Amino acid sequence: MSEPNKMRRKSAALPIRELVIFPMLGTLMFCSKIIMEVLPNIHMLGMLTMTYTIVYRKRALIPIYIYVFLNGLFAGFNVWWVPYLYIWTILWGMTMLLPRRMPKRIACIVYPVLCAVHGVLFGVLYAPAQALMYGLDFRQMLAWIAIGIPFDILHSVGNLAAGLLILPMSELLAYLAKASTRRT
Repeated sequence: MSEPNKMRRKSAALPIRELVIFPMLGTLMFCSKIIMEVLPNIHMLGMLTMTYTIVYRKRALIPIYIYVFLNGLFAGFNVWWVPYLYIWTILWGMTMLLPRRMPKRIACIVYPVLCAVHGVLFGVLYAPAQALMYGLDFRQMLAWIAIGIPFDILHSVGNLAAGLLILPMSELLAYLAKASTRRT
């Protein structure tokens, strides 16, 4: 194998530090969901998804999908789980579209608002998979969305509150990631 190919393969591998940290971050997502299940549609998942994405960019998909897998593993891989395969990726993608060097005074508003938007759209994003799996036509799918609006509003308010933590948490996580690479 030529030297440039060896270098390319080596750079594609995750550092050991991330091989350890990413499962812990995914497990943190799962545990935070379990702890907050007493509150309907209020959780830290949107905040954690955005925080991981801001800090780790593309690699944030690893802890996000560890969470998705753990959720299915412990609660059962059933029809409710299928939308989880794409719902968190949509929030990840929306976060990836944000400017990387956004000024703090703007980020402290944009991050919680985006998190809240994902919360209010959760039912709309969930509906197509449910419609396909349960054989709902378009009108029935719209009725399913309409019935869930109060829960989506509650979800949005919870995400807005949790979203206030995105900027400080992402700064802390970025600092810790940088500090751990300096020590090695």
